[in-house]
Amino acid sequence: MPPEDSRDLFPGAIEMMVLQTLRQGPLHGYALVQQIQRNSNDLLQIEEGSLYPALQRMLKAGWLSAEWGLSSSNRKVRIYKITPAGRKQLIKEVSRFERMLSGISRVMKAVES
Repeated sequence: MPPEDSRDLFPGAIEMMVLQTLRQGPLHGYALVQQIQRNSNDLLQIEEGSLYPALQRMLKAGWLSAEWGLSSSNRKVRIYKITPAGRKQLIKEVSRFERMLSGISRVMKAVES
């Protein structure tokens, strides 16, 4: 993203996007970043400095599991997989996001009136 378009994500956004992306199947960190970027049509770019601490928090919370494997280029990587607890958390995060978006929409419509 160009610097003038750069915006911080709201709290929990990275976790929600990672959990949603991992519902499609296990991935390593770099592949997660690429998939999120592709799925957002290049609107979102997750920096490593944000991704890896989030992955560690999610592992600690039990939302993800991880094991060592090999990337397509034969590099040793940590592959992440969503757990049943992560699936439950995703439902909560999406619900919270939808409520927040609804509230923002109401405020924007009120301002337009």
